[in-house]
Amino acid sequence: MNSVFPRRGLTAISAAILTALTMPASVLAADNAEAKNNVFEKIEVTARKRTESLFETPTAITSISENTIEKANIGNLDDIGKYVPNLNITRYGVGNAAHASVFIRGIGLQDHIITTDPGVGVYVDGVYLGRQMGSNLSLPNIARVEVLRGPQGTLYGRNTLGGAVNVITKQPGDEDIATVQAKVGSRGRLATDLYANTRLNDELSFSGSLSYKQRDGVGTAINLANPEKEIGEEQEVSGRVAFKWQPTSDFSLTASFDAVNNESGQSPYTIEFTAPLDANDPFNGDFPLLTPDMLPSNPDDLATTVAGIESTDFSGWGSAITAEWQLDDNYTAKFITSYRTSDYTGGLDDDAVALNLSEFPEEGGADQYSFELQLNGSFDNMDFVSGLYYFNEDGFTKSGPFVFSPWNTPNGLLNDGTTASFGDYGYFDVNQETDAYAAYVNVSYSLSDALKVGGGLRYSEDKKAANALFPSFPARKYETANFNEVTWDMNASYQLNNDMNVYAQVQKGYQSGGFPPRPFGGPAQFVSFEETKAINYEVGFKGQVHERVSMMLAMFVTDYTDLALPFNDPTAGGGFVTIVENAGESKAQGIELETTVAITDDFSIRSAVGYLDSEITKVDDGVLGIGKGDSPALTPRWTVMIAPSYFYDLDSGATIAFNANYSYRSDMQGQSVSRPSEKIKSRELFGFNLSYTNPYGDMEVTLYGENIFNEVYDVGRLQQSGFVGVMRSNDRSEFGIKFKKEFEL
Repeated sequence: MNSVFPRRGLTAISAAILTALTMPASVLAADNAEAKNNVFEKIEVTARKRTESLFETPTAITSISENTIEKANIGNLDDIGKYVPNLNITRYGVGNAAHASVFIRGIGLQDHIITTDPGVGVYVDGVYLGRQMGSNLSLPNIARVEVLRGPQGTLYGRNTLGGAVNVITKQPGDEDIATVQAKVGSRGRLATDLYANTRLNDELSFSGSLSYKQRDGVGTAINLANPEKEIGEEQEVSGRVAFKWQPTSDFSLTASFDAVNNESGQSPYTIEFTAPLDANDPFNGDFPLLTPDMLPSNPDDLATTVAGIESTDFSGWGSAITAEWQLDDNYTAKFITSYRTSDYTGGLDDDAVALNLSEFPEEGGADQYSFELQLNGSFDNMDFVSGLYYFNEDGFTKSGPFVFSPWNTPNGLLNDGTTASFGDYGYFDVNQETDAYAAYVNVSYSLSDALKVGGGLRYSEDKKAANALFPSFPARKYETANFNEVTWDMNASYQLNNDMNVYAQVQKGYQSGGFPPRPFGGPAQFVSFEETKAINYEVGFKGQVHERVSMMLAMFVTDYTDLALPFNDPTAGGGFVTIVENAGESKAQGIELETTVAITDDFSIRSAVGYLDSEITKVDDGVLGIGKGDSPALTPRWTVMIAPSYFYDLDSGATIAFNANYSYRSDMQGQSVSRPSEKIKSRELFGFNLSYTNPYGDMEVTLYGENIFNEVYDVGRLQQSGFVGVMRSNDRSEFGIKFKKEFEL
């Protein structure tokens, strides 16, 4: 996958800077001075599929604005996970940077195989993204990201057991501007972004963006003469266009198209030995020829001899049409339809050395389309949202040929019955089609000016048809499974005064069941597991408690039934067997506090603290590997974010702004099994922005630093026979300059 992107990227950045310097200046409203003066501006969200104040919404929501995204150097969805309480976004999926595992309050999914579904839903302008692969979205030119914490069983339904992440783009016609941005930094960082949003005439509006970014890698494939990519290298082109047609004040139709092409290096990966490797004990070392001295001295390097496995790619595109019709003074109809397609390649050299013991290049893809029809109403004392929903996904995951030892298969036999030996090849091939249906209604009623109550119901049904072929399967196995559930919520909110609100809610959530991703132990392991259900009890407080202090506080207890937990079992018939167990019962309880404090008119501090106590409370008979008291995977007990901002106005009318950010995640388990080898240590990240905005407010130059102390940490740990696979972080220290120029259209 040799590419001309680096040269094109440099040319694009040069052209962007030249264009910005030669075009006339314009005065725009979105500058640092406005950001300073609106620390406590009223924030509106659409998380409940209606527009309402963030402080008056009776659920735990964090809204991250465009300004925050820029000042915190947030580039992808996984960066959002550093700044929201009890949210953790990580990645492991075959080393591909496009993969995102979103965990909220201890619920999420680390895997990416087509038979697995996320526990947190990711949405773009109301369109659900069915795959974890591709969910690590780049975030240029968006309006905001809304993170809903806790089960969202009424309005969102399936696979929002932990919550939902909504990415809301800027709508065509919202602003008449064009922007040019460029970024140059250490580690070979180059990036550029072009954006325009304007009205073409009285009825038609347009918005469009085109982005490119690249960065050098952090390691090399030391045994490959001509590696395609460096380990950890980044390279991506993405774009989006949207048109909005509004012939009357009562009707609008928005059509959008987006695409992305990512060609990057494998994420940094290594192994650590956890037991002596013994050729006479197949459960204590799949690879007895492996010795520690074979590992590269630099853990970011890779010792593979399999050409191409050091590189990954992801490409996809999607289209959506949204029509809104104001039927009369009270009723509105809305229709959303979308089609999306994606494919990827990746893979890991599982043993991380040159012995050709376990390498599995992988590819996969998925096509999805969805339809949603809403009928919404708004009256003096009541409003409601109702809808019908359909979703279809057809996808596959395929790996091979991969090399493995005889210890990887039961009795050392391949799926054709022959005896395996070192150097033999195998594969797996999994396909699945899903049809999902839902009907829902959600109502909010004002009993008085201060007291509101609400509730909702949703019926969800999922039908899955899957088939799989593995090295240990004598033939392809076909399975079907149906899941359905009625979910609901009840809430009440009370306005203490114009600035403060309290709320209480009870929610039931649902995640569909499915099939295990890697049943290498044989056909008997490829059977469906049950859906997971949750009931969440939550109370909260939101509002401006002082003219200089705002606060959002949530306290919750969530009970889960049949919590589906995937984990790797080295003793289950092969060294890399991912089993999914319904763990009986589990409980999560915690607290989340978000504050903004204006120390002075020019100095403010935002902070977010989350505490989570989550554990398995009951294990059903026959469930192996998971024990009572174990914690769900990738669930830190403490999450902390602190972000101070300081503005200084110059006599010329220009503004100097300093923004810093600190993010902390405490230690956690790599899987939902308490193994010391899979414990991920805590990590701390620091970053800053020092910006100059000219007197006209239309040009900004920023000196930035990300992960300035170069914290290198684990993002995943997976126990295998005799060693643990370790996926390492890729967001290393970076310093550079950003330039932004805006033009009035």
